[in-house]
Amino acid sequence: MNPDPLYLALDQGTHASRAVVLNRRGEVLASGVCDIGLARPQPDWAEQDGEEMVASVFTAANAALSALGTRRRDVVAAGLASQRASCICWDRSSGRPLSPLFSWQDRRAHQWLRQFEPQGEEVHRKTGLFLSAHYGASKLRWALDHLDPVRAARAQGTLCWGPQASFLAFRLLEERPLVADPQCAARTQLWNLRTRDWDPELLALFGLPQGFLPKSVPTCQVFGTLKVGDCAMPMTAINGDQSAAVFAFGWPEEDSAYINIGTSAFVQRALARDPGYVPRQLTGIILDDGATTVYTVEGNVNGAGTALEWLRKEPGMEALDSVLPQWLAAPGAPPLFLNGIAGLGGPFWQPDFASRFVGAGEPWQNAVAVIESMAFLLQANIDEMTKYVAPAARIRVSGGVSQIDGLCRRLAAVSGLPVHRREDAEATARGIGYLAAGRPEQWNQGGEEQIFAPGDDAGISARYRRWRALMAEATGV
Repeated sequence: MNPDPLYLALDQGTHASRAVVLNRRGEVLASGVCDIGLARPQPDWAEQDGEEMVASVFTAANAALSALGTRRRDVVAAGLASQRASCICWDRSSGRPLSPLFSWQDRRAHQWLRQFEPQGEEVHRKTGLFLSAHYGASKLRWALDHLDPVRAARAQGTLCWGPQASFLAFRLLEERPLVADPQCAARTQLWNLRTRDWDPELLALFGLPQGFLPKSVPTCQVFGTLKVGDCAMPMTAINGDQSAAVFAFGWPEEDSAYINIGTSAFVQRALARDPGYVPRQLTGIILDDGATTVYTVEGNVNGAGTALEWLRKEPGMEALDSVLPQWLAAPGAPPLFLNGIAGLGGPFWQPDFASRFVGAGEPWQNAVAVIESMAFLLQANIDEMTKYVAPAARIRVSGGVSQIDGLCRRLAAVSGLPVHRREDAEATARGIGYLAAGRPEQWNQGGEEQIFAPGDDAGISARYRRWRALMAEATGV
């Protein structure tokens, strides 16, 4: 009797590379993790080391496979989930990085990018993205303008540049493929959603030469062979981390809003049809297997985990993590927090918004206001989506920050929707594992699920209306 096949899911995140081995039911059998660094050498810069990142993926994968013992021979395929908007330049001959890996958090070129604001709507219509220095185009142009190795490789014809996922596939797989999946390709802001390929007009707009980007390919296919120790397996899926998380529990429900809350937070609605142009939201493709396409409408909140990091540095917040649950359960109305930590994302899109409290509060009340602002920002995106997509019947949350019960209760109260949360720290890995495994029917159907009922909270509804009016006054949106 043949043993059940196993699948290796690689989740390369901002702070660590994780490797998870799953069976065809989506159950975790083994895992490994390797932390990585993030440097901030100047304001608005965020860099990682490409060589360290490659090594960390192999380290995590080796730990997971070693933990399986002899069952590691049963691993039949692998998938890779990657930071979506991170990008890098590398050499086609040697594979060595020619630049830092520019983190998705890096916005060093945001002033330079402002010259293209008159073309902003055209860029949005083509790419599904707002003009932003978080995406790859301005970072690649900065590298071309400032880094001698990049210019030299261009002159010699050995330059490669593009999404982090493309660099990792090139370095991890024996065949050294030079390819890009739809989701990660799109986050360069150089990829056209309609043609599903690099857009020559966008390359010309940003002053980037043609011929150095990876080939556009579907999400699911055989990308090449991953060898880890004495194991070899085909890599059969590559996707962005947030888009992979939508598939954590199998095929996505069109009537669910998927919210992943980590360093940033993302609201996604998965759709079987192209939603077309959505003026104040992001659109994209989260799955293309050559026959089926899953589209998405997405809103993002920059001030999620980043807002907690900011809060921990404020006076009176030294023991925040231990006292936050009781603060969130305490009665009373907190002040309002206009949360522009790391810049305002959807549906406001203002990169330099100054955060501020409205109303006086004790330190604990300010902490509650920051948590409440996350729910309000998420709800503002949900409200915007309902202008273009049928209203959701439920919210499904994942990510580390979603483990804050008080946040989930507030999100349920302000949205009027039940919030479903599984105790699952591996949503991204499960999602890419599901795609790598060929979308098994009985995927991740077990596990306990906690549901936060919406209830009736007139206080938070009133605070949201006032917060929304203040945001409209401050942003014009």
